[in-house]
Amino acid sequence: MTSVATDTGAETGAGSRVGTGVGPLLRGWREQRRLSQLELALRADSSARHISFIETGRSRPSERMILHLAEHLDVPVRDRNALLLAAGYAPRYRESTLDDPRLETLREGIDQLLRGYDPYPALVVDGSYTVVGANESIGVLLTGLPEHLLTPPLNAMRITLHPEGLAPRIRNLREWRGHLLAQMERQIALSRSAVLRELYEEVAAYPLPEGTSDADDREDPEPYPYFALPLRIEHDGRVLSFVSSISTFNTPMDVTVAELAIETLLPADPDTVAYLRSLSG
Repeated sequence: MTSVATDTGAETGAGSRVGTGVGPLLRGWREQRRLSQLELALRADSSARHISFIETGRSRPSERMILHLAEHLDVPVRDRNALLLAAGYAPRYRESTLDDPRLETLREGIDQLLRGYDPYPALVVDGSYTVVGANESIGVLLTGLPEHLLTPPLNAMRITLHPEGLAPRIRNLREWRGHLLAQMERQIALSRSAVLRELYEEVAAYPLPEGTSDADDREDPEPYPYFALPLRIEHDGRVLSFVSSISTFNTPMDVTVAELAIETLLPADPDTVAYLRSLSG
């Protein structure tokens, strides 16, 4: 099902491998992004000498400089707070709970957006793929799944790849599974999340459902020229085809908001459009 997200429960940047001071942490993020000190300096309008002094502890960076470098290193918001703390500054980004009164307007906006996608399935996940919101149409895909997968907190990756979940219904399971696991690998490399790594190891170890073809349904002629990798899933005697669209928030100032992603499963062919509309009519 899902294709998305940033991170929650992340490790403290590079600290687990290169030290806990702000200099080693920044060096760890720079090395993770495969940038030289000169390349980072050019991007940040600084000098390689200054970057070297910061990384070795010879120079204490200002709060503004830390955030400036973090921006150019694409450091997740959660870990920007960790960099500031390591340098002796207060965190810049608050971390609210989703039921915080300050996020009421956001919650209302997301709920309205999800309803607006009906009759197409849509959901909201956090950085560990926990489902924190969904519209009624998502129920079309979840019908018949075992209770242990649908007991909160729901996890979109488990629901999709578990052999008792959606996996047996996915016609192109090997292809879709490979896409999701590769996506998780990229996220782990970006955020270094211990929680996400643990989830990856769990779902990657799930056995493929009995009868899964090495070629999935590639031998079947595709009825339509799909413009993106589709999720082809059996439902009520027919095959529905979807492509996944992901939305996140630009320049978030809250860790919780930064780690949310809205996924919409858009119909990939006219037959799927017609069927979903018939259910809502």
